[in-house]
Amino acid sequence: MDIEALDDRTAAAAFRRLVGHLRHRTDVQNVDIMGTAGFCRNCLSDWLSEADPALDRESARALVYGMPYADWKAAHQAEATPEQIARMNVSVALNK
Repeated sequence: MDIEALDDRTAAAAFRRLVGHLRHRTDVQNVDIMGTAGFCRNCLSDWLSEADPALDRESARALVYGMPYADWKAAHQAEATPEQIARMNVSVALNK
């Protein structure tokens, strides 16, 4: 099936569920998601703002995080280890 053939209502419901899941799993660091999947919450935020130029980056991040990014970062983001950074760099390189 061509993903472009998927109706927007279904795609939107799946996207909202993904965002809800990521909001719930504050224990999972962005660097770990990047290290495995090559994208993270910030990527989703960037994709939202790219899809709607009226949506600035910080507003898009607040939609994905459920709060201002700075607040989420202060409450949930740990310092990345060198191993996490290395995995992320390898994974992100696969995106090119």
